[in-house]
Amino acid sequence: MRIGVIGGGAIANFLLETIAENKDSSLQITSLLVRHAEKYEHLAAKYNIQLHTDVADFLAEPTDIIVEAATVEAVQQYLPLMLPKKDVVVISIGAFVDELFLQQMEKLASENDRTIYLPSGAIGGLDILQHANALNGVQEVLLTTRKPAHTLTSEVITEEKVIFQGTAQEAIKRFPKNINVAIVLSLATIGMEQTKVRIIADPQAHKNEHRIEAKGAFGTMSLSVTNEPLPTNPKTSYLAALSVFSTLKNLNKTIQIR
Repeated sequence: MRIGVIGGGAIANFLLETIAENKDSSLQITSLLVRHAEKYEHLAAKYNIQLHTDVADFLAEPTDIIVEAATVEAVQQYLPLMLPKKDVVVISIGAFVDELFLQQMEKLASENDRTIYLPSGAIGGLDILQHANALNGVQEVLLTTRKPAHTLTSEVITEEKVIFQGTAQEAIKRFPKNINVAIVLSLATIGMEQTKVRIIADPQAHKNEHRIEAKGAFGTMSLSVTNEPLPTNPKTSYLAALSVFSTLKNLNKTIQIR
């Protein structure tokens, strides 16, 4: 599978390195879309990939799928151009807080027989929740996110403090860089207006923790994930990076667990 990647940051570097190390993998990154090619010439040389700064040239490459690993703005700018031609893995899912944009992209993908893949990122349990909600059987979803206080607020906090409690839609607007997990959780279940979010700033915490609690006709579920940082970039969750690689690796499997 030939892959084109948008962006040259932590996720892109993780994918390049991981795929290169997995010699038995059928995956191959062949091109990179970046703003300034000269900054990434070392990647082109090391991994034998084509660098592009023009989206038309990038899309003309014979890739099978595109991975967006850049920004919300990149999703808004490029996804409408890519869906008529390619399947796309979207990492910056904060773009979908705009429900009109989400609806437009769903329509565009459907019209062109394309798929938008959303990796689960830094949380788990989405398979259970999607199964449970197959007949709209999920009634309540609460995401509690605990993060080091300095990553959430400039206020001096000496003990843990709930700094937000409300809907996922409100949380994403107030913390666009810190709570993207709420979007994928909402899309997998009962929507952004019904999914509840609580955010805790904890001065004693050194890692991010996400706890999902749900109930409905299926029963109840409680799941907690504490994320290790990506070794090469502590601002990125290692699990989030792994979820992107896993999404790509499993696309062509004959037997798939869903």
